[in-house]
Amino acid sequence: MTPAIAAFLFIFVIGLVLFAWERVPADVTALGLMLSLILTGLLSPADAFAGFGSETVLMILGLLILTETLVYTGLVDMTGRWILGTVGEDVSRLRWIMLIVPGIVSAVISNTAAAAFFLPIVLGLAHRLRISASQLLMPMAFAAILAGSVTLIGTSTNLVVSGLMQQQGLAPLSMFELTPVGLPILIAGILYMAFIGRKLIPDRTARTIDGPVLPDDLYFTEITLTPESPAAGKSIEESLIMRDLNLGVLALQRGDEVLRPLADTILTEGDTLLVEGKREDILRIPQTNGIEISGRIEELESYAQDGTTQVAEVVILPGSPLLGRTIRGLGLRERYKLQILAVNQAGDIRYSKIGRLTLSLGDVLLVQLPATNLRLLESEKMFRVLDIIETPPNDLSKARLASLIFIASLGMAVLGILPIAVAVLLGTLMAFLTRCITPEEAYRRIEWKTLILIGSMLAFGQAMTQTGTADYLAELIVNLPGVGSPFVLLTFFFFISVVLTQPMSNQAAAAVLVPIAIQTALLLGHNPRPVVIMIALAASCSFITPLEPASVIVYSAGRYRFMDFIRVGGLLTIVVYVIAILLVPLIWQA
Repeated sequence: MTPAIAAFLFIFVIGLVLFAWERVPADVTALGLMLSLILTGLLSPADAFAGFGSETVLMILGLLILTETLVYTGLVDMTGRWILGTVGEDVSRLRWIMLIVPGIVSAVISNTAAAAFFLPIVLGLAHRLRISASQLLMPMAFAAILAGSVTLIGTSTNLVVSGLMQQQGLAPLSMFELTPVGLPILIAGILYMAFIGRKLIPDRTARTIDGPVLPDDLYFTEITLTPESPAAGKSIEESLIMRDLNLGVLALQRGDEVLRPLADTILTEGDTLLVEGKREDILRIPQTNGIEISGRIEELESYAQDGTTQVAEVVILPGSPLLGRTIRGLGLRERYKLQILAVNQAGDIRYSKIGRLTLSLGDVLLVQLPATNLRLLESEKMFRVLDIIETPPNDLSKARLASLIFIASLGMAVLGILPIAVAVLLGTLMAFLTRCITPEEAYRRIEWKTLILIGSMLAFGQAMTQTGTADYLAELIVNLPGVGSPFVLLTFFFFISVVLTQPMSNQAAAAVLVPIAIQTALLLGHNPRPVVIMIALAASCSFITPLEPASVIVYSAGRYRFMDFIRVGGLLTIVVYVIAILLVPLIWQA
């Protein structure tokens, strides 16, 4: 072992610990690893920074912008209305549609974008059909992940693997090279989720707030009794709160004291109550004499009078600046005139004050604010709008043009008219010129963390080769018993990829393994391409933990637990492996 290899392995172990620890964001860890390679002299700055200007990163940049253009122009609304019209009241048909449609969409946009795309649609449909969203969200996310293996652009992991192959002297992946194995995996995965996986998903339809059961569609909020309140002097059981508004009282605060809300508790002027109720009942509170939502913003009244205020249901998604923050500490009230009317939150909530409530992934908020600020906050990824209540639909005039640009870009790449990176960047330019999306809007919506992570990890893969670490580790693997068999070699790299994608991102795991796999195959006299294909399939299909971004998006909204993914995703991983180990050696001669 040379000093360079030892230094690289030391940096690698530190990076692996940081990826698993998750206290440091993955993109920051990757950036730190790249800088460590420069500072230790393992890579020159030019070689280290080359990844950010690579065809892979530019291709992903263009695809991210084109995908966001489809969302921005209202294609989500069109798709949601089409699905609702197709499904009607047929829950069985909905289950199939939410497996097949995300599978089709995710073959041409990233699986993460597809999961975010369909999340509000699934939540809305589940609410209207009165079924548990948990029965739909995991299958939808898994279908999106599975479809990522159908085409080159289905997931950024495929693009990273293709870039690494080119970096290591192999021909890059073509647009549909993975399709002969990816499509059977998608079909088998959909059938598994429809007939087996669905039965393994718990049907969680209750949430707990300090003991009482809170059904899926109920919100909780704080109300205050005003001096003229007819409820003052009456017991909770006798008051209009229970009788007329159909609200349940969960807690009562009088001054600095929190009281248990018994049926015969007498209410007094100034009492603050934590109540639960359906959306329509919560929205009746401001029109009810004698009670008001605590901390109501008076300035909203003027907006409401001229029709420029909106009430909306919004959900907190990954990457939101609101995650981990308290409602009171956000400053949204002062900056955006945003009133949080009510909250629908997973998990156990011990009541003190709603203002002190910490927001989590998947929380659904009922908000009121000026209409101009709603889209601004959504574009800044504060939240995703699930439903705008009693307002006209979005203007979808640009959706068809954006779809044509997207299809034309991919068509030029598939037909070989232009390299894929050039085709998607040309599509991006056309989206800007036709005003389907403005550059400012696109740059605000892009997940820059993904580009930083991928650009940095490409440098990591380059350093693994230049320092000789890939050769060194390949020699160790070659000496393992039985690894000379193509079957054992493919199996080894499949499962080591599955394991590494749990603490690391999919792209980072691929960047580590691809150089090692290529050198190992060459030392054994095997074709390295099927081994790399196996890594791409395994790294893209991460089901056994909720750490895959598409799974993270649905994790809290579906109120899943870690073991749910191990139980459902573990069997699905075996299904993917069986199909891959049968087809990969046949299609790419090992």
